[in-house]
Parts: sequence; structure tokens; C-alpha cells
Amino acid sequence: MHIDTLVQAQRLTNGIHNLFTMIRIGLLGCGNIGHIIAQHAGSFEIRAVYDQVFERAQEIATLSGSKAYENFETFIAADMDIVVEAASVSAVKVYAAAVLSGNKDLVIMSVGALADPVFREDIQNTAIKSGQKVHIPSGAIFGLDNLKIGRISKFKKLLLRTTKSPASLGIASDSRKMIFSGKANECIKAFPKNVNVSVAMSLAAGQDTDVELWVDPAVDRNVHELFVEGDFGETYVKVTNFPSPDNPATSYLAALSILSLLEDLNSPIVVGT
Repeated sequence: MHIDTLVQAQRLTNGIHNLFTMIRIGLLGCGNIGHIIAQHAGSFEIRAVYDQVFERAQEIATLSGSKAYENFETFIAADMDIVVEAASVSAVKVYAAAVLSGNKDLVIMSVGALADPVFREDIQNTAIKSGQKVHIPSGAIFGLDNLKIGRISKFKKLLLRTTKSPASLGIASDSRKMIFSGKANECIKAFPKNVNVSVAMSLAAGQDTDVELWVDPAVDRNVHELFVEGDFGETYVKVTNFPSPDNPATSYLAALSILSLLEDLNSPIVVGT
């Protein structure tokens, strides 16, 4: 048989194998997002779950048919391809390097952890050294693919305007007002629990994002507006986030973005960058 024919046959065999081989994931964090992932598992298989509260891990293990682990060391040694972090910024900082060093790819939901440039560089170097990948889902916004494209040229404007209810920020206000204006890395210091979207934008664009944070007593959902201008043109995206059905503190879109990312990992055709 001609060598080209052999190569083509092997590629076809590999493609069929990959198409019918489910990605094996481990869940790091068993809160609301973990439950959503477990409920929608289809193109991937949950093999292992870990949470500092073991009862939470047991609950999702029962739901998904996976195994709950009481300590991280046995969890990370489990037979899986990728770990999905759905816990917290602090969890990323504690466990991310160990996940990558354990020869597992990593999905980071709490992307605010990467706002720390020293930590981000450490994680990047660990991923390179171990030959693993770190995946960042789009989270609570749309348009990150476009920002990755736009960074090839030059941005003239890169602004995120986020509007939240005063109660969600623990602020008393009877009118709409801006409470922060500056760069994303400055917003992190002032509002550490409200950085994931701005950090995701900055990583996609390759530069620090301008941020405006507003409170408005008339809104009951988080509203994110992206204003982007560059050599390619300009765009405006507005996203009004509905809360997760079982946890009003979690954006449902953010949870769904992880499911989309996981499905793409095992798809023979991937749309977008």
C-alpha cells in the first residue's frame, strides 16, 4: 500500500477513535456550577470529583456516576484527562500548579486568579514545562473570540462597563452612579469579587481592559457592556446575565460556557478561534 494511503487511513482511524472517545474530566469544586456540569454531561465523562466539603463531592458523584475523593492528592491521581475548576480564586492558586504537574489539562472558571501577573507567569511556565494546556471559558460575556482576532492589529478602545445592583456589592444607593473607573488590574484591588469578566477580556485582548463599575437600584441582574474599537472596525456587545436557577449569585451563562468549551475539546469541527 502506498505510504500516502497508509497515512490517510491512519488519520481516518484516529479521527473515528477521537470522535467516539469521551473526554474524562475531574471536577474541582462541587457547588452550583459543578451541579450544572454534572447534569449536562454528554460528550464528556465525569470520572472524579473533589471538594473540601466531602458531602458536596458525594452528592455530585451520585448524580454523575463518578467517584468522590476526600483529599486532593488521590483526586489528582485519578484516571482523567482534564480538571475543571469551579471553586474559587483561592482554589486556583492552591491547586492549579499541581493539576498541571500531574499531567492534566486545566479549565479555570475563576479566571480572576490570573490577574496576579506573577502567579499567571508561574502557571504559564508550569503548563509549558509539563506540556499541558490551560483553558479559559468565555464566562459571563460574549465576544472573546473577536478580541483574540482584534489583538492581531491594535485596539483603540477596550472598555468593559458593568452594572450591578447596589445590594450585590453591599453598597447603599438610591440612584445610578459610577463607583469605579480605571484599569482592570486596579479594579481587582478595589472589588476583588467582581473581576472575572474584566480579566477574561484582558487575557483575550492581550492588554489591560478599561473598566467602569456602576451600581443601579433599577437593575436586578448583572449587565456587561463591551465597547471595542480597532483597525478592524468597532463593536458593541451587551449581555444581561440571568442567574443560575439554583444559585442567584452565579451567572447561568458562565456555567454554560464551560459546557461549550468541554464539547469543543472533543469535536472534530470547532467553530471560532
